[in-house]
Parts: sequence; structure tokens; C-alpha cells
Amino acid sequence: MKILLDTNIIIHREASSVVHDEVGVLFRWIDNLHYRKCVHPISVKELNRYRDPKTRKTINLKLENYNVLKTTAPLSDEVKKLSDNIDKCQNDINDTIILNELFSSRVDIIITEDKKLRQKAASLGILEKVFTIDAFLEKVTAENPEFADYKILSVNKEYFGNIDISQPFFASLKEDYLGFEKWFSKKADETAYICSSDKNLMAFLYLKVENEGENYSDIDPPFPPNKKLKIGTMKVALNGFRLGERFIKIVFDNALRFHVKEIYVTLYKESIEQERLVNLLEDLGFYLHGYKSNVTGKEYVYVRHLTKTAERTSPRLTYPFISISGKIFIVPIYPQYHTELFPDSILNNESPFSFIENEPYRNAISKVYISRSIERNLNSGDIIVFYRTGGYYKGVVTTIGIVENVIDNINSEKDFIELCRKRSVFSDTELSEHWNYKKSNRPFVVNFLYSYSFPKRINMKRLIEMGVIPDINSAPRGFECLTKNKFIDIL
Repeated sequence: MKILLDTNIIIHREASSVVHDEVGVLFRWIDNLHYRKCVHPISVKELNRYRDPKTRKTINLKLENYNVLKTTAPLSDEVKKLSDNIDKCQNDINDTIILNELFSSRVDIIITEDKKLRQKAASLGILEKVFTIDAFLEKVTAENPEFADYKILSVNKEYFGNIDISQPFFASLKEDYLGFEKWFSKKADETAYICSSDKNLMAFLYLKVENEGENYSDIDPPFPPNKKLKIGTMKVALNGFRLGERFIKIVFDNALRFHVKEIYVTLYKESIEQERLVNLLEDLGFYLHGYKSNVTGKEYVYVRHLTKTAERTSPRLTYPFISISGKIFIVPIYPQYHTELFPDSILNNESPFSFIENEPYRNAISKVYISRSIERNLNSGDIIVFYRTGGYYKGVVTTIGIVENVIDNINSEKDFIELCRKRSVFSDTELSEHWNYKKSNRPFVVNFLYSYSFPKRINMKRLIEMGVIPDINSAPRGFECLTKNKFIDIL
């Protein structure tokens, strides 16, 4: 397999002064799988314009470890038309030239963190062959479990004072933020969310609630005086387990818990990990507000308002809020899959120790539900209430999801597995069984956002008393409509 690496991947791999560069995880996988690492000649030109002469020399020496494409494909008519319509500068044109190699089938996939390049790929119908680093790691981890040499444990809260700051995980933070170690030491009695693998830190999140009187004089334009949640520090190692989404959900959960008006974060955008974080934040409605000035230069300030509105056509932008202006469905989920898919909806009688290892489908905000329901007319922004089956006393409603889209008329088993693999609880073998179970009624896929876990659970007995379910023989067997009044009764 020929993998074309975008210019930004090469820069952060070869120009980084951090010894323990996390992009190395990507390269170890590529080498283990014996894939060819390719570089486009236009990337070589871009690398030779790098501002630091020592870095330029180092990169040119290291380019010998890559396969620089000897010939390049002529620009296809479709790609040229796309370029004429949307490319505004030379960097945009360069990205299109790189993408053209994939469109012309001269390489098998592209790995990039560039959002614009991925948007172009979507327009050309080849997005499934363009991967972010996390998406690629997620794919190869699922396809090659024998190479996954670590187990990621679940998220815990821990005192700063008990966390070893000498771990390689913190190297980039120490480099990016002057005085990071001193700041970390002062926080000894405060808590952070962490995730580890064999005692090595894989993710870290520190949150701070700030009240109306907080001083924001170093932020331009000024912040309005209201209660905010600050993402003080967040770093997630590259691993393919969607820990970034898991931690962002923790951010939103805390924002709701503390009734803040806004969430914000300040960061530099000079590393792959920061660029990945920005892409994830923007995907969930954060926007560039302005800049923060400090002794080391300007930081970008990203903000997300917590206004109680719901955008039905783009529910990610107003996540986790829901709208009852569309349809509402109740749908069953079996106990053996329930807490695997919804870890925050764990029941009191379930042991958390059964769910300590992370999986991409557990961590993802965007998840997959597979169904053969007669009712398939779900639309973006519709609400799903998940009913954990179990009978009269043990069957309970636990979770709210928001529909993103429905994928029906799937072409093949391979496409079905690719659509479901990363965000459903099923293995490839189980997905194959689902696909082939009844050929006259192939399954369809509902992509939805994991929005909310009910703090108290209503069982089937109470649902019947409330009139939500008619009787014991009427438990949901597919997507079944709920009236708004019945949904409000559940709330």
C-alpha cells in the first residue's frame, strides 16, 4: 500500500524538537505493516521553504527515508474544476495537486490533518481514502489487533500531586508553555482527568470554572462578564482510541453540571496535537474568538456558547442540546451492548471494572446503531430514547441520542463493516453476521450523537403506568415514535 503523507505530517515528524514525538506512533504502524511512505515533490518544495536553515537541512537528509514520487499525475478535469472554484492561494493549490494523486489512483490513501483537504476529498467522493492520524490509527488497530501492544484504561480523576510530570507525555507542554512545571506544582491539591496505559499517561484534562469577576484583560476582543468553563490544559496522545472525543464529552458534561454560559480554551497551533484539538473543537461548534497575549506570544482563543438552542441540520454545532420540533423515537438496546456503547449510562448493579479498558466505540461522541426496523424515516436532529431491555422491572430508559443521519441501501458487506467498525460495539465477524442474517432485509445504519444519560432510570413498570408503553407485551422492537408529551413526561 502506498501512503501519501501530507506536508504537515512530514514537518511535525522531522522538524519537531520534542524527543518523544507522538507522530512516531503513526510511523511505527506504517513500518510494521510494510506500507510505503510517499512524499509528493510539491511537499519537498514546501519543506525547502521552511524558515529555519538547520531544520531545512535536517529535513532534506531525512527525506531519504521516504519515497518521493518520481512522476506526478496530470490534473484531472474534475480536480481542476474544483480547484478553479475554491482554491484561493498557492497553499490551497498545492493541497489540490497532492489530492490529485489519490484521485488518479497513483497512491492508495492520504494522511493529513488539513481540514480543507478533507473537504475537497469529500467533494470528489474519495473522503474514505483520506485519513487523519487518529482515524488511520483507529483503522489499523481494528484491522490488526495483534500489533496493538497497549491497553488504554478508563478515565480517572487524580490529584496533580500524584501525577508524574517527568513522563515523556508532558514534554511538548513543557516546551510550549513557559513555567508549565511551576504551574503544575502549584496545582498539587487540585484534580485532573487522566487516562493511562501501563502507568504511561495517554490523556490529561484540567478544567476550571470561572465566575463573572474573572480578569480577561489579556484577551482581545474582551469576554462578556459571565460564568465560564475553561479548558485549562488538554492533551491526548495519538492512539486511535478516540480519547479526544471522550474528554470533550467530559468538558460538556461539566459545563452542564456547573451551568456555565460559555466554554473556552487558549492554545497555540504549531503542533499536530494542537491542530487535532482545534479540528475536534470546531467540529463541535467552537469558533475562533480572538487572541490572548502573554510573555511567549499570542495564543488562539476558541469559544463555544452554551445557549440552549438546537441546530437540527447540524446537531454537532449545538451539541448536547436537543430540539423537540422533530420526531422522537424510542428504541431497544440489549444489556450486553448497552454499557459498552454508553459508558456514562452504567447501571448501579453493573461493575465499572467490567468497562475499564477503552474502545473507540465507548469513547466516541458520534456512534452507530444498526437496525432492521420497519420505521426508517429518521432525520437529522431527531431524538432517540434508548431503552435497555430487561423486562417489567429491569427494562429502563437510560440515554438520549441525537440523529446525525441515516445510511440505507448500503452497497456491500465491506462498505457496511467500514461504516460501522469504529463506532459500534460489534467486531468485524459480528458485523458480517448482521449483514448476512436476512438477505431480503439488509440492515441500515443510524449515526447519532451520544447526548445525555438520565441520572435516574424509569423502568418498564413505571413507563406503563405513565402510558409511555401500553403494556408488558409492547416493549419497543425497533424505532417506535413517541409523542412530545410522552417524551416530556420521561424528562
